Amino acid sequence: MLRGAPVSLCRPSHTRAYADLLTVRNKPIISSGPAGRSAVTGHVATVFGCTGFLGRYVVAKLAKRGTQVVVPYRDENTKRHLRPMGDLGQIVPLELDIRNHEQIAECVRHSDIVYNLIGRDYETKNFDFHSVNVTGAEAIAGISADCGVPRLVHVSHISANHKSSSEFYKTKAEGEDAVRAAFPDAIVVRPSEMYGIEDRLLNSFAAWPMLWKFNKGGSTMNPVHVQDVAQALANISRLPELDGETLNLPGPITFSHKELEQLVSLFTFHPVSTFPEVPKNLALMISRLAQKAWWPMLSPDGIERRFISEPTVEELSGGDWDKVGVTPAEIEEVAIAVLRRYRSGRNYVRPVVLPNAPKRTSHYHITE
Repeated sequence: MLRGAPVSLCRPSHTRAYADLLTVRNKPIISSGPAGRSAVTGHVATVFGCTGFLGRYVVAKLAKRGTQVVVPYRDENTKRHLRPMGDLGQIVPLELDIRNHEQIAECVRHSDIVYNLIGRDYETKNFDFHSVNVTGAEAIAGISADCGVPRLVHVSHISANHKSSSEFYKTKAEGEDAVRAAFPDAIVVRPSEMYGIEDRLLNSFAAWPMLWKFNKGGSTMNPVHVQDVAQALANISRLPELDGETLNLPGPITFSHKELEQLVSLFTFHPVSTFPEVPKNLALMISRLAQKAWWPMLSPDGIERRFISEPTVEELSGGDWDKVGVTPAEIEEVAIAVLRRYRSGRNYVRPVVLPNAPKRTSHYHITE
């Protein structure tokens, strides 16, 4: 039970519908209608973090099956694009302040699966890393357990580590522990850095390549397509045998930052940036000053993360994709959809010509 939470948090003061007469665990699942978004599967899912990069794709995939999806939101304008993803009445928006336990309970008490995708990779005056990645995650897990929610999926990060020099990675690991303590059967999903149309990875490489020059571009990551991670999360709703497991979802190939910069250059037809590397101490000082004046392009902890490599695909034995029934796409197959906008008009329709190098840890050979 969540510490400090009232025992009757999930008990409504009055009966509003037939479902209120039963607990979530005993709720009958009644499906109807043809397959597709107009179907009614009888399942209800709550997706915390639905307005974020990953959340919108998870909502779309769940709603497409006919699942009713509760979408908690903070700002009215951030959830408008979610309504067309499902048929009438299928997308249920509810206002949420993660510090308000009554609102969390209202969001989860009718659901048979809860997804927690909420995360913060930079700090603000209202929310620091610990309050979102640990306290908020613990609140969602504890209240879900109190309300009798059968299943919980918690999304962490593949670099989560209690000893990390990054506060973001450290609190992600602490958040996993807090979720496990509050909801022992929770499924913890650890994706690598994700890319997609609205990402902060490939778009950042194309628009601000100087922000990836740290550590001489030697830090590594396993980029994974956001659609693949979303499909894995949607599939988990039909795989109860995964309860209690920790799933690593890395991309299929490990790249260094320098190799990713070259890949972006091949797709955009722009030369690799010759911008010099900014010393770490100077970059940290500038980012701290910028954070006080305006939302920064790169926070101090974001700079620290530029010096930390993700576990390689080999170290993770390829990840746990087979358990969720997804084969992750290689970045060359889908990156053009993200990067074509950065081409000049003359090069806009030109095909991508990739080097015919043998498949290895990375496809690209960097010449100094």
